Amino acid sequence: MNQINQINRPRAVRFPRHLPLATCYLRSSGGFTIIEIILVLFLLTGLLGIILPRISLEENLGSVGRRIVGNVRSLQSLAMSTQKTVHLYVDIDRGIYWPMIMDGNQEKVPADAAWVTPVKLPETIRFSDILVSQGKKESGRVDLFFYPTGRIDTATMHLMNMSNNILAIAIEPVTGAIRMSDERIEPPRPLTIPDRIRSLLKTGA
Repeated sequence: MNQINQINRPRAVRFPRHLPLATCYLRSSGGFTIIEIILVLFLLTGLLGIILPRISLEENLGSVGRRIVGNVRSLQSLAMSTQKTVHLYVDIDRGIYWPMIMDGNQEKVPADAAWVTPVKLPETIRFSDILVSQGKKESGRVDLFFYPTGRIDTATMHLMNMSNNILAIAIEPVTGAIRMSDERIEPPRPLTIPDRIRSLLKTGA
């Protein structure tokens, strides 16, 4: 009889003495222990400390430059699709630029909603100077033309941020190619003829 009672009697669940009761309870329910949660939070904090400094909420030179290049491409396509010359105004002092479509003797704002208001550079970025066919301009307004053939007026824009870092955007007039550089792009120097060759040319004449 005693053997039967011992068999039917439910066994008590015993937890190891070296583990706290709360820890054992969490493990038995399939969850995480407090130590595991603390370790995960510690790792997440470390990762955020590494990632967050690399993320800038403000626009930088690269993003502003890519936006300008995209707008230039858009205006080039607009001129070719409408077969009308597009006039781009750049105000260096105010840090803004906006396009106008030449319609006969009048200028009209493009129908694209993106051009309803002039595009303004971020407060931390400015136009340092713009090189055009007439020379370098560091203030005032610069005018660029986009022609129906796809040709664009030659220009090199230099952007600068608060740390005096430079971003150059160069527009090739014939091919319409655009390139960006983190160094200044100076115009090519005119070819100089050495005095010896110049004297030979005069003699031959």
